[in-house]
Amino acid sequence: MRPNRFPVNPETPINWRIFLQLWPYLTEFKGRVFLAFLFLVAAKVASIYLPFILKNTVDTLNSTSPNKTILIVPFALIAAYGSLRLANVLFGEVRDTLFGRVTERAMRRLGLKVFKHLHNLDLDFHLNRQTGGLSRDIERGTKGISFLMRFLVFNIGPTLVEIVAVVAVLFYNYGISFALIIVCSVISYVLFSIKATDWRTQYVREVNLADSSSSSRAIDSLLNYETVKYFNNEDYEANRYDTDLQKWETARRKNRLSLFALNSGQASIIAISMTSMMALAAFQVAQGRMTIGDFVLINAFTMQIFMPLNFLGFVYREIRGSLANIENLFNLLDQKTTVPINQDKPDLNINLGKVSFKNIEFNYLENRKIIKNISFDIEPGQKVAVVGESGSGKSTLVKLLFRFYDPNRGSISIDGQDISQVNQASLRQAIGIVPQDTVLFNDTILENIRYGRPEASDEEVQQAIDLAHLRSFISSLPDGHSTTVGERGLKLSGGEKQRVAIARTILKRPPILVFDEATSSLDSQSEQAILKSLQEISQGHTSLVIAHRLSTIIDADKIVVLGEGKIIEQGSHSELLGIDSAYKKLWLSQQTLVTKQMQEDQIG
Repeated sequence: MRPNRFPVNPETPINWRIFLQLWPYLTEFKGRVFLAFLFLVAAKVASIYLPFILKNTVDTLNSTSPNKTILIVPFALIAAYGSLRLANVLFGEVRDTLFGRVTERAMRRLGLKVFKHLHNLDLDFHLNRQTGGLSRDIERGTKGISFLMRFLVFNIGPTLVEIVAVVAVLFYNYGISFALIIVCSVISYVLFSIKATDWRTQYVREVNLADSSSSSRAIDSLLNYETVKYFNNEDYEANRYDTDLQKWETARRKNRLSLFALNSGQASIIAISMTSMMALAAFQVAQGRMTIGDFVLINAFTMQIFMPLNFLGFVYREIRGSLANIENLFNLLDQKTTVPINQDKPDLNINLGKVSFKNIEFNYLENRKIIKNISFDIEPGQKVAVVGESGSGKSTLVKLLFRFYDPNRGSISIDGQDISQVNQASLRQAIGIVPQDTVLFNDTILENIRYGRPEASDEEVQQAIDLAHLRSFISSLPDGHSTTVGERGLKLSGGEKQRVAIARTILKRPPILVFDEATSSLDSQSEQAILKSLQEISQGHTSLVIAHRLSTIIDADKIVVLGEGKIIEQGSHSELLGIDSAYKKLWLSQQTLVTKQMQEDQIG
């Protein structure tokens, strides 16, 4: 299994520029954000005024006067207290409801942005990715963004404002002692929380890495379950998965112990601070400098400060965890494709469909050149086949034509237009392919065929089914067109999947067709049926055929023979057989194998 494409070093500091990247998503709903802030302010005003009502209520009840008018006052104050408490909760709920739309839209926008960006990345990225780890990174990242936006805006900022307001009230009404205890406590709590949280962030990242690794291992194994069964390696796969789970368990244990240390430290600071505040208030009540109502007010304010402060510690921890979670998400967005999409370039304009490969050189690795100075043309309406040994660069030519990669030297043009200078989407729209290994979506046969042109009508899909000779096969299925093909089309045979691929390409109606060893994995009967379909759909189209079985390309207008990345000869089937050519040797070798197989079948 390939290593994670985006490993995160546990010592790497948090990238705080993430907040700048999130800012545009906050400003999309400016009106909602403004209203949410108004309700936030209203909720905070109500919460700060609550302790004063408690003080007045207690002092009134503590009065020795039996006057009935005075007795009515505490009940009015209690009613006011209940109203303010209800208002505080309702204002908070309205605030969350208003801002919920902002966070949900941000998650949608960013999730879509990442999804589209991944599809725009080049083939090299996707060959090295781990699907399981990638999906977990996206899932954790989008959830982390929701938490980050919500709590940063409505918890950290407002809590700090509330702390300043309470300190000012205490200083104004009761002197510097109470205010100083609060200030020192808050500073101690914040500094400890920041240091401890920064220290344990490494364990959060280790958990994420272990989680992504185990998820990738499981998905990779399940996607290749047939191979696991063929080689009887269930226990081997289970042991490898358990090794990853063991790393996850160890990382989780470290994370849990570090959280225990953080919570214990925070709880100690809060306990010492609250005890100091209450002791000082009790002393002043005993000295007659404060009333019982003042004692209750101090207690209420102290709880009101330290409860959100304790929550602030939780929020800060979660924000650090969220930032660690979304680092890979933004790393994905920072990935650059090596093959430009050229959205600002003109569309490919096809009049005839002539394809030209001119002086093409290409290598995947610096020290191993795959294609060496290849040049040939496919004239409009021609069928040109490319043959050669495995590894000679045949399929690489297809990847270059689709611009999955750009050549290191040379150019590919269609009707005189360099494909590197046109819009990539228009290029791929003009080319249809029947690949060697057809991978289908876990959907119905009908929708897999419609994928060739999603806007096609049912009637057009049915026409493509008829042209691909799929009608009898589909009719034999219990659910007909609605039959689900399974993940990657595993419920269908190789020949059936190839027919679906042909129907999909027919529906696309491209002027240029590519067949990349489309029959190499089929039996002779299926191959002949597929070949007949291919011949029918390629009439009048420019066709490039990558062939392994030479019997499938004897009708080609031109055959290009590759050897060690170079063109060693080219011509028609009859021309190449008429000379002492490499193609003739390949042909005779394959014919000998075919004859031998037929003899063995007759004996059997």
